[in-house]
Amino acid sequence: MPAIPASLLRLLPDRLNPAADREPPSHFFTPEEIGRLHRAGADPDTALDDQTWHDLLLEDWEERLAQGSSIFGRQMLHRRLRAGLGDADCTALTGRLRGLLDDPARLDALTMALRPLRHAETELAGLLFGDEALPQAPAWVRWLWALPLFLLLSLGLLITQPLGWIATLAAVAPLMALQIRYHHRIEAWKNTLESLNALLAGSHALAQLGGPLLEAFVEARMEATRLHKRLARPLLLRMIPGGDAYLNWFAAHNVSRYWKTIRIVEASRDFLRACYLQGAELEADVTLARHLRTRAHWCWAERSAPRTLVLADGIHPLMDGASPLTVGLDGQGAFVSGQNASGKSTFLRMVGLNLVAARAFGFCYAREARLPALPVRASMQNEDSLLGGESLYMSELRRARELLEGSRRTSGICLIDEVFRGTNHLESVSAAAAVLETLCERDLVLVSSHNLVLARILAGKLEAFRIDTTSGAPALKPGVLREPNGIALLSTQGFGARIEGRAAEVARWLSAHLAEPEPAAVNAA
Repeated sequence: MPAIPASLLRLLPDRLNPAADREPPSHFFTPEEIGRLHRAGADPDTALDDQTWHDLLLEDWEERLAQGSSIFGRQMLHRRLRAGLGDADCTALTGRLRGLLDDPARLDALTMALRPLRHAETELAGLLFGDEALPQAPAWVRWLWALPLFLLLSLGLLITQPLGWIATLAAVAPLMALQIRYHHRIEAWKNTLESLNALLAGSHALAQLGGPLLEAFVEARMEATRLHKRLARPLLLRMIPGGDAYLNWFAAHNVSRYWKTIRIVEASRDFLRACYLQGAELEADVTLARHLRTRAHWCWAERSAPRTLVLADGIHPLMDGASPLTVGLDGQGAFVSGQNASGKSTFLRMVGLNLVAARAFGFCYAREARLPALPVRASMQNEDSLLGGESLYMSELRRARELLEGSRRTSGICLIDEVFRGTNHLESVSAAAAVLETLCERDLVLVSSHNLVLARILAGKLEAFRIDTTSGAPALKPGVLREPNGIALLSTQGFGARIEGRAAEVARWLSAHLAEPEPAAVNAA
């Protein structure tokens, strides 16, 4: 029996993966599209807010983490990062990741079986999980079959009657009007159908692979095949070059198919949601396992009490050659000081990213970790907004109010860098002390600041640490910075001896007239 040509095989309606023999394309998706699954069921009290997401540079890390993943896997990774996982779900995920890491051949096989998902160029979470209903077909759709019949009759009149062209024009006009009116909607829906078929193709490929973690795909295989056939273009049209165009213009086939497939998708929404979640969960797991396989420095994170944080030799995964830092907190937060450019902001971002990773995935980038699975809230990049009419200080006040409101709703972890820079020194210290004291009542707070007097004011609530760079590599040590380098940097940046000397003179005068208060005096006030 002669072999069936590959070109014909690609036309078969039950062949769910026509592009399996070529590398999937790399489609671009906006952050708004990637976040749609998360927003469909987000809990604002426990999910990471937008400023925390941007302050901790999590978008850059997510981009690196999700390499080689489809929009389905990316959306699931994003939802886990923003929402976190409960204890039971995190334990289950850790078990699945351990199994994948222990079986590299299985991991590679799953990666190949998931490739059809990467052909999807339209995100589907908004369609499947959003609140907006699909459009309902207008009443005239049931009479679309009459348009090509009317066209045939008009052509007969055109041949036999002198004024037959009027009937032909009357028949062609509504056909052309439909194409003009529905062109953009049909093109967009065509991309959606292709993405749905990519989802069904992935489910079919995983069902064929079989084995652990894939039982649900095996059970849904027949339904996925049936639904694919109903959504696919007719076999005859795929075999006739230009057949679609003729039927569209002379029979409104694409308009009829548009409304027909919308009804099919609406009726199959529950099944498609299940396929989506199963495929996205599995691909997210596989993506995480692939990522961990390429990392040398990471550990499983143990979940700790709300005010206990231990991170031994923690690093930031986006920094090549990063020096590991160790921090341990038990009951109190942390006040972090250090010279300019010593890495205070980087340290806070490193802690924040590892907290988010441990809460979402059960691992982090450290030698050992015991971290609380609490919402993380950050305030690190407040700035002036010319367009928004908001000064730096007003921006800082707005963010501080948001942190306090979040703390009242649910306890969490606050990471604050250079609190209240936008006002004078005296009011900055006063406002910062009041806000931080209130936050410490419910949250575990880690704050960095050049206002070293805050360490004394907040003693008993925040444990003092300093980033020491005297040995070359930064290290986190107990205590407050004693030798700031702000004035010394003037000479290294070319300001000259005159400016450096005058700055030192003013600093000595200020130190003599604005002595730091004793903690007891502050508490008494």
